[in-house]
Amino acid sequence: MPSGFTTFVEGLGRTRVWRSIFRSGAGQSTLHRSLAIQQSVFLHLFPTKVRKRMIAVGATWYLGILTLGTFLLLVITGILLMLYYHPSVPQAYADIKDLKYVVSSGLFLRNLHRWSAHAMVFLAFAHMFRVFYRGAYRPPREFNWVVGVILLLVTLLLSYTGYLLPWDQLAFWAITVGSNISAAVPVVGDKFHFLLLGGNQVNANALLRFYVLHCAILPLTAVLFLVVHLWRIRKDGGLYVRKSEPKDVEEPQAGVMAKEKQ
Repeated sequence: MPSGFTTFVEGLGRTRVWRSIFRSGAGQSTLHRSLAIQQSVFLHLFPTKVRKRMIAVGATWYLGILTLGTFLLLVITGILLMLYYHPSVPQAYADIKDLKYVVSSGLFLRNLHRWSAHAMVFLAFAHMFRVFYRGAYRPPREFNWVVGVILLLVTLLLSYTGYLLPWDQLAFWAITVGSNISAAVPVVGDKFHFLLLGGNQVNANALLRFYVLHCAILPLTAVLFLVVHLWRIRKDGGLYVRKSEPKDVEEPQAGVMAKEKQ
């Protein structure tokens, strides 16, 4: 005999409010489980079925998950740092000094953000090297390899744009040298240099643009490509090509066409 709680849950699942949110309803069949995933804004990114070996923790996960963990740590510490920072020339350096000497645990918070950024760059490169060594750029995973390269570039841009925010001598001259290198690019160098800095030299406009890039545009871009990256890992059956997997779909088709011509 079902308990009172089970009866309540079953009754709740038959209500109009519940069915308006979860349209597939309750059920243990394969169809109900597939509909529950396909009609959810969060779950539809994942396949309806996965192999057991795909959810097991293996050596593949170490570098990728560590990189994702450092990114989440950067997001948390970055939001906390935004509470004490103003992206303006008179105030930016003073805010960094206040974080170091006035704010409780401010120096720890800033150093945690800084060293997490260094760790993320290192782990992203290590992850890419391992994936390249294992040949995961080959079909049918070439699209996910391109997404990973884009994520690596976004990681480097996040590190570069954050370098200016302390607004000290090291940050000022480092960005000056880097932006002058970009100005040396033929044809589009000068225009890109002006667009990047909002002028011809590192000033208040550059600080504001780097702040918007570092705190809004680049993190949102990283989240978008991270979702696609993780989704394709599940869809492709993992990062690496295994011997038991069939080769690219185009190869047998080419063989069939060759036989037909004969």
